[in-house]
Amino acid sequence: MKKMNWAIVALAMLGLSQEIQAGDYLTNTNQSVSFLRNPARDAAIGIDGVYTNPAGVAFLKEGWHLSFNWQNAHQTRTIMTAYGPLFAMNMNRPNADAAADGLVFHEFKGVADAPVLPSIQAAYNTGRWSFQGGFSVSGGGGKCEFENGLGSFEGVIANIAYQSGMNGYSFTNYMRGKQYYFGFTLGAAYKVTDNLSVFAGARTLYGYARYEGVVDDIMLRGESTGNQVIPATNFFAGAKQQYLTAQQQYEALGMTAEALAAAKNVLKMGALEKITATGIHLNCKQTGVGVAPFIGVDWKLGKLNLAAKYDFKVRMRLKNDNPHMNFAELVELLTAMSAGQTSGANQAAALNRYIDGRKVAEDSPALLTLGAQYEISDRWRVMAGYHHFFDVDCKQYYGDKLGDTNEFNFGTEYDLTKKLQVSAGYQKTIYDQEDSNMSDISFNVSSYTFGFGAGYQLTEKVKLNAAYFQTNYGTKTVVEAPVVNTYTRTNRVFGLGCDITL
Repeated sequence: MKKMNWAIVALAMLGLSQEIQAGDYLTNTNQSVSFLRNPARDAAIGIDGVYTNPAGVAFLKEGWHLSFNWQNAHQTRTIMTAYGPLFAMNMNRPNADAAADGLVFHEFKGVADAPVLPSIQAAYNTGRWSFQGGFSVSGGGGKCEFENGLGSFEGVIANIAYQSGMNGYSFTNYMRGKQYYFGFTLGAAYKVTDNLSVFAGARTLYGYARYEGVVDDIMLRGESTGNQVIPATNFFAGAKQQYLTAQQQYEALGMTAEALAAAKNVLKMGALEKITATGIHLNCKQTGVGVAPFIGVDWKLGKLNLAAKYDFKVRMRLKNDNPHMNFAELVELLTAMSAGQTSGANQAAALNRYIDGRKVAEDSPALLTLGAQYEISDRWRVMAGYHHFFDVDCKQYYGDKLGDTNEFNFGTEYDLTKKLQVSAGYQKTIYDQEDSNMSDISFNVSSYTFGFGAGYQLTEKVKLNAAYFQTNYGTKTVVEAPVVNTYTRTNRVFGLGCDITL
């Protein structure tokens, strides 16, 4: 048997310890159909400003203003992964794509659907005051499923097979995850002058996540099995017995050092035997609540309107409810299996993330938005905006190396008639993220987005909105030999909304 890399073996059983999210670590900014039509809404005056420009809502006429929005989002995440040439040993996927340099790639695709993403904005204006409230899915917002699991899973299983002298392997694995941050806001704006308003309020986030996953049915084939496919647990049981026999023989001969080395291998093989026999079945629910203030200002200068908003960081701690598996025992097994190796012990400790009752840090970043809108004519308006997410100030379980994110928005809006309005916009998102923080379980790729749509004034008090919003992501390749990952995503959103004035 070849000498096994125990840090890598430990990682094989740790694949489920990483985070799979239906959204990402950023706050969702698409909180209205008006935003889908034109993402440069940071200085626009409208009921959707309850989220984008709350100070500007004070300039709407007196009375009630309501906005009801429905969005349908579809996203894919695609990772092409190679673990050197080892994926060619996969008995279930023999027709792997082979590159000229000998790397063998497999595609792993996750599909995330959010059929219903609702949001509600409401404001009551009286005198110089505007009292506002809103509800939205401010983070996450759907389910993501990888039917064939992830390349990080297969890579370590392939390495186990290779290091064990095998020429084939197979296993069952999949991951499913969903995450929702439900956001509630309350606040008030005040018109200091006829051209200047200020806002202060608070937002409450309720976080809910559920993760399900399986790594099971690991099978091996090689010369030592007579080229027969056998359960991995049987293979490790046999290896444990071989090391145990060797240990006893060394002890009988008084060869203390050799006996101690054999005893360590008995422990390692026993841990692998137990883990591969039971597999890992994850079913963890997480919940938590966080509260933070946010403030805003709007300044009208004739045909030019300027606005700014700052959302403070929301401290969020999600508590695990995972009574279905004793992760503490699994951590103990993996720590013992690492036999004092620092890397293996650190990887084993990562499973603490899912231990029942543990609280996990998942802060929502602070956000600064700046916007400008200029009226070229009574019918035509142009806008621009800037978003800065303070990601590096957040405490997240796997987010310490994140850089801040910047977004640049541009848009235009035109009244075709007194009742029909069209708009379109563009958004560029730039992530400042180190390669070391990219994984097939959680990654972000810089992108550009376009949106367009129309609004129709059905009656004096009712306006209908419809929009399409699409994000086009770049492709990023990260090489950490022998692993090569190429990441990309897709995202499409349809939206319908209704604004009501009473």
